Amino acid sequence: MAVWPAAEPRRVQIELAALTPIPEVVPEDRSLQDAAIAASEISLDNAWQAETIRIEVEPGDTLSHVFDRAKILPTTLFRMLNSDKELERRLVRLQPGNVFEFQRLDGQILSFTLHSSRIEGIQVTLNDDATVADWEAFTNEPTRMTRWASGTIDDSLFLAARDAGLSDTMTMNLAQLFGWDVDFALDIRQGDEFTVIYEELYVDGEYFGEGRILAASFVNQGNEFHAIRYTDQRGVTEYYDAEGRSVRKAFLRTPLEFARISSHFNPNRRHPILNTIRAHRGTDYAAPTGTPIRAAGDGRVVEARYNGGYGNVVVLQHGQGIRTLYAHMSRFGNGVRSGVNVRQGQIIGYVGTTGASTGPHLHYEFLVNGVHVNPVTVRLPDAQPVHSESREDYRQYAQTMMTHLQSARNSVASAALSLNE
Repeated sequence: MAVWPAAEPRRVQIELAALTPIPEVVPEDRSLQDAAIAASEISLDNAWQAETIRIEVEPGDTLSHVFDRAKILPTTLFRMLNSDKELERRLVRLQPGNVFEFQRLDGQILSFTLHSSRIEGIQVTLNDDATVADWEAFTNEPTRMTRWASGTIDDSLFLAARDAGLSDTMTMNLAQLFGWDVDFALDIRQGDEFTVIYEELYVDGEYFGEGRILAASFVNQGNEFHAIRYTDQRGVTEYYDAEGRSVRKAFLRTPLEFARISSHFNPNRRHPILNTIRAHRGTDYAAPTGTPIRAAGDGRVVEARYNGGYGNVVVLQHGQGIRTLYAHMSRFGNGVRSGVNVRQGQIIGYVGTTGASTGPHLHYEFLVNGVHVNPVTVRLPDAQPVHSESREDYRQYAQTMMTHLQSARNSVASAALSLNE
């Protein structure tokens, strides 16, 4: 993998405790001035004497457990939470590994910081009576290093991606990026190629995780697809191909990720249970029970119920006279019921074997103006292209990113490149 230099990160400095300022006095009043200086010196000394108590959240911990381990009176916790309900809502969402840092002086809490991750947290300052004086959520921007990886598929996308140094999460993101054009359950062939330019995140010089995909290409059966991340002049961020068309389609090609097609769209198929010739008006995807099923596109739920041979079924009504159907679910997604709106990619249910089914799978139908069409081959409508005001800027940016993709693809060894050429 090659590494490009990245811009210096924007650091957010958090002040843990405010020092008591010297009271303003008139210069003529020397006694008041001397008293103010003395008070200042005392407050400075006390501030430096404040102790820091570090508590890491353990499995099963509640907020009261953490405060008790820090030897903070329950009344302090009660007064703090009672004085700011929004802060209470944020603090109670504790996860194992979260870290509290308390600033305490003479048994009284001055302030504390909750580190919910290595880059995010909440800083809280308390009054003398333990009520909340101020609090602020903060984010320390990580250092972003730009890297690339390229590979050729021999057995599977996951194995090829691992050989190229990509994590399974990044591989999933790559597959989702091209999921509108490539059916990863059906279309993948030996010899297919991928190239991805992406970010790695570092905090204080230590690896933190993977960031965004900046650009990628995928060659499937000789057809090359591209995706370039771009933010237009309005602040809208999307992925586009080399010509500025949106990578995202109005519909996903498949509602399951990495499932196997067990039965194709076939108007003359023999039914496996009834043993009669009956049209199979959809595509069956074999997958383990409980596999999430995603809405193929934005739409309204017009049916979410048990329906005979379909078992638990969800039917979505989309624009342009399009309707999609998802059958044999083990259960419905949270909040999925007739009349609600859903977004593309939202989980609407889970694979099961309810109704007339011989095993766990999803039966998926795609209807246009009431007519069943093959979900695998139907031409999917595009989303909006690059905004007109940003087309020239995007054209130049896309040329640069395409050059880097080609360089990464052709390289046989790691090479230092610059995105700012």
